[in-house]
Amino acid sequence: MDIGKPGMDIPMEGLTAATPYLIEQDYGAYSADQHAVWAELVGRRMPQLRDHACAEYLDGLEKIGLDDRQIPDLKAISARLRPLTGWSSTPVSGFLPPRAFFEMLSARMFPTTAWLRSRDSLDYTPMPDIFHDVFGHVPMHAHSVFADFLQHYGRMCAALIDRPDALERMGRIFWFTVEFGVIRQAGELKVYGSGLISSHGECTRVLSGDCDVRKFDLDAVMNQEVDTGAMQPILYAVDSFEEIFNAAKAAAAGLD
Repeated sequence: MDIGKPGMDIPMEGLTAATPYLIEQDYGAYSADQHAVWAELVGRRMPQLRDHACAEYLDGLEKIGLDDRQIPDLKAISARLRPLTGWSSTPVSGFLPPRAFFEMLSARMFPTTAWLRSRDSLDYTPMPDIFHDVFGHVPMHAHSVFADFLQHYGRMCAALIDRPDALERMGRIFWFTVEFGVIRQAGELKVYGSGLISSHGECTRVLSGDCDVRKFDLDAVMNQEVDTGAMQPILYAVDSFEEIFNAAKAAAAGLD
């Protein structure tokens, strides 16, 4: 089912590379069964996340007003999020090329897919869907330090767009923070990366000690090989979100 249409009402000021990928979420196209799938996905994750997600994620979840019973209306989510940190959850047609992706992050527009996985793919989907993007990512965008980090990261990577080797190394920072980030809070390991927030299997594996969780080290992160199709054998825990912001700036400076 097509749940997107050309984004005629989406602000495009300052965007060039991303413009062809912007759509408008066709909210009325979602079926009752799709809303039920969303409710089941959220219901499966929240018991674990109430105890093991970081405080900033849980706070952001409340602030953006995410409804556990139905697929989010991205306009409504953005209306709550924008006054907090200037970010929006902006619908796109699918996977974006790097130039378009970093352009959107630089503009505090998070590229958000509008499709939802089917009932027979509850545990895993190879491509990000609206559950991964909104439930997994967007609550963290309500946290001011993380929001600033993400925009700055987009700007730094946009400046490296013609240097694929440097961009690949910067991509590992994104992978081990935004996607698979963990943080120590009050002596406990908490999750904040979307790949952990949205996946029960991946998150359980980390929390049960079956993953090697190391102290965040910028050099180690930037040189760590990544297999995007496998369970993560090594993750890196930070002590604060200021740490990842400072690390990203240091990384970019070292690549100049």
